[in-house]
Amino acid sequence: MISTLLVANRGEIACRIFRTCRALGIATVAVHSDADADALHVREADAAVRLPGAAPADTYLRGDLVVRAALAAGADAVHPGYGFLSENAGFARAVQDAGLLWVGPPAKAIEMMASKTRAKELMAAAGVPLLAPVDPAKATADDLPLLLKAAAGGGGRGMRVVRELSALPGEMAAAAAEAANAFGDGEIFAEPYIERGRHVEVQIMADEHGTVWALGTRDCSLQRRHQKVIEEAPAPGLDEALRTRLHDAATAAARAVGYRGAGTVEFLVTADGHPCFLEMNTRLQVEHPVTEAVFGLDLAALQLSVAEGEPLPSPAPPAPDGHAVEARLYAEDPARDWQPRTGPLHTLDVPDEPGLRLDTGYTGGDTIGGHYDPMLAKVIAHAPTRTQAVRLLARALERTRIHGPVTNRDLLVRSLRHPDFTGARLDTGFYDRHLDALTATPDDATDRNLAALAATAADATRRRSTGTPWKPYTGANPPRPPAASTPYPGAAGIQWKPHTGANPPRSPGSRFGAWRNVPSQPQTRRYRSEPDGTEHEIAYRTTRGGAIEAPGARILTATPDHVTVETDDGVTHRFRLSVHQDRVYVDGATGSYTFIALPRFTEPTDRTDPGSLLAPMPGTVVRLADGLVEGAAVEAGQPLIWLEAMKMEHRILAPASGTLTALHAAPGLQVEVGALLAVVQEEPTP
Repeated sequence: MISTLLVANRGEIACRIFRTCRALGIATVAVHSDADADALHVREADAAVRLPGAAPADTYLRGDLVVRAALAAGADAVHPGYGFLSENAGFARAVQDAGLLWVGPPAKAIEMMASKTRAKELMAAAGVPLLAPVDPAKATADDLPLLLKAAAGGGGRGMRVVRELSALPGEMAAAAAEAANAFGDGEIFAEPYIERGRHVEVQIMADEHGTVWALGTRDCSLQRRHQKVIEEAPAPGLDEALRTRLHDAATAAARAVGYRGAGTVEFLVTADGHPCFLEMNTRLQVEHPVTEAVFGLDLAALQLSVAEGEPLPSPAPPAPDGHAVEARLYAEDPARDWQPRTGPLHTLDVPDEPGLRLDTGYTGGDTIGGHYDPMLAKVIAHAPTRTQAVRLLARALERTRIHGPVTNRDLLVRSLRHPDFTGARLDTGFYDRHLDALTATPDDATDRNLAALAATAADATRRRSTGTPWKPYTGANPPRPPAASTPYPGAAGIQWKPHTGANPPRSPGSRFGAWRNVPSQPQTRRYRSEPDGTEHEIAYRTTRGGAIEAPGARILTATPDHVTVETDDGVTHRFRLSVHQDRVYVDGATGSYTFIALPRFTEPTDRTDPGSLLAPMPGTVVRLADGLVEGAAVEAGQPLIWLEAMKMEHRILAPASGTLTALHAAPGLQVEVGALLAVVQEEPTP
């Protein structure tokens, strides 16, 4: 029996496995890099062992160090989680050679499925339907579009869609380079790219006594960069015959390799309902919670039980119940090429409601670094019907308070409410078609202005520093209102201009040049909202009684962290506020907003030379375009520099056609956000 388990992973999956261990009375051991020394998974474990360094190659991918950590901590078993070493047959063998129990499939099964090219050959022999491979050297226009994939990897790394033959050699080289960097193996293969295909998978669980469960289907079609964003179980819209065919194929795949433990067989289902084998993940999947919710199981607990040699509880799995949907919350900006974001995470507060589940590796106060995957959490909703589950999840995300780096939360909410998603019209091209609309600045000026007004009221209260709620004057003798001539703004806002006479009036209010700032006079406050950069100007007035009013609205109560606004139509809006450095986070019933207060007068800002290419995030330069040197001619839109951050590669493009006049980037260089990488001098207009 397992008494102490080391989880060879980090983040939310380590925390999730620790949760099961606590329920089973199993002691836990975490491993951590220097960057993760104070991470949540370290704080939740009973013991922790340091893996010196920060980069994955020096820490979580060092199987020898992980085995040594397990022995040093007195663990008797190792669970790999997902990613990192979870599908490394050599690591599985090293764990067993050290006398430790491996919580995963047999090393031989991992090895047989490790290469996607060899796995496809094996599946063909087992009668599992699959796509016919394409030899890139012999590809013709009739074979397009093609999908290039890394033979040894997953998670979207090393994947490219090729739509023109002329682009094939360059994309092959790029995919091979990315695969070699990510997996240590640059082997690439090609297969037909299925337009409008659905990504459907089957969760399996097998024991060493010959029982194999096929635990329903999951749809994972909503993906960005070939990485899943929203998953659900069961996959909607499949007829019973197709479900049976998928279950049978997944079971055949598991039996073909003598599988044991949890695994997933992934398929691409064509528009006409034909399933094609993609790969088998010989580990627990990120999206396993939706299957757990529908079947009422703890898959991690079953993994531990099977590893101990126990049979599955019954010959057949339990009956499914209801529908579950999962959304992956990432620290990234979908509107800017999915760029990952880093920095302090001040608040992460997901509603705790029946039917909701949160799996996360972060809490408020943690810092999101640039070394690992940008996923903050998974939010899962389970309900009797798909409609109810989708609605529950969308509303929960809408009410979630996230203060810190930009996230994809708004994209998730809009995706869940998009007609194609609610109507179960799903395919892997969803974001290719809808991303621009889903990331467009919303037409919510009224809500944003109310939120900005709340920020203004909270700031005014904070400045008074009384610590007591502000309420409008209600005494018998209210203060006199300002003179009728006071220029109070209408819907168009304040038209406030500096005094230009020879003798500017004196005022007890604060001054800046010829401007007057008398508190009872009309005021304006300017904010820039993130991440879209939209500027808002709020016109308001503080009355002699201390009340704050604005066109169409007035403040009912205000403290530094809670503000209530009433609009002229009698509707009351309540906001919660939090300030961290220069940012104000405002959370309301229908949305959350992040504002940066702008100075009343424009201040000079630091400028960079025209054509400067700045690092959009902290990361590592992995390669440069061939022949890229100072003095080289470049074309507008040409990829010049490849930057890797948080497990993703990002291309830095030439902003215009011209000459590269400066190059500061080099492979292996670690850069911070805003670092100058290169300068392109634009060709003069003829």
